[in-house]
Amino acid sequence: MVKPEYALAYNNSRRIPRWVSWALNSSWIGSASRQDDFRTDSTLPSNWYRVGGSDYSGSGYDRGHMAPSADRTSSTATNSATFLMTNMIPQAPDNNQGPWAELENYTRSLITSGNEIYIIAGEYGDCGTGSNGRRCEIVTSSGNRIAVPARTWKVIVIVNSRGAGAGGVNNSTRVIAVDMPNDQGIRSVPWRNYRVTVRDIENRTGLNLLSNVPASIQEVVETRRDTL
Repeated sequence: MVKPEYALAYNNSRRIPRWVSWALNSSWIGSASRQDDFRTDSTLPSNWYRVGGSDYSGSGYDRGHMAPSADRTSSTATNSATFLMTNMIPQAPDNNQGPWAELENYTRSLITSGNEIYIIAGEYGDCGTGSNGRRCEIVTSSGNRIAVPARTWKVIVIVNSRGAGAGGVNNSTRVIAVDMPNDQGIRSVPWRNYRVTVRDIENRTGLNLLSNVPASIQEVVETRRDTL
């Protein structure tokens, strides 16, 4: 699904996105307030269950943004787009409000007028521990089921040339990859503790990330763990 604000792959059997991808530069950041209008994504096929804004209520999991609200504040409409439920997963509060949020804030701190950041975030595995204990799925009031993932991951590519896209990635490009447990008890753990390589995430998810980057460069940046 390609939207003006981000793109995603949605898994109808799990009723959560497999991954969400977006670009971040200074043009996306403004003064729009957080809209908090969690809602159904009406662009899903009509014969699919469309997760509603209240379907996570009482589950012990946050409606966890993949593409963050604070990455899209250039306008009210742009911010509102991040509250579609196709951009959410059931996220343990200590994950969502702890190292995950810390990494989101850190990523925004990397924005300068001349660079662009490309981000892919997703999930994998089954069962996570929320504030009400361990669950493998949320059962909605209508009897529909939403998978609770075991892990949340993110890949962040910092490109020094704005608008260059994959062509701006070279052997020295900084790439941050993290893989975090979707569990309680990690709120105070620094996000840097969860750093892995892009290749680690590919092996664990079966995805081919950064596929538009030349293979020789992928081999360098995907196998290097960030240490800054």
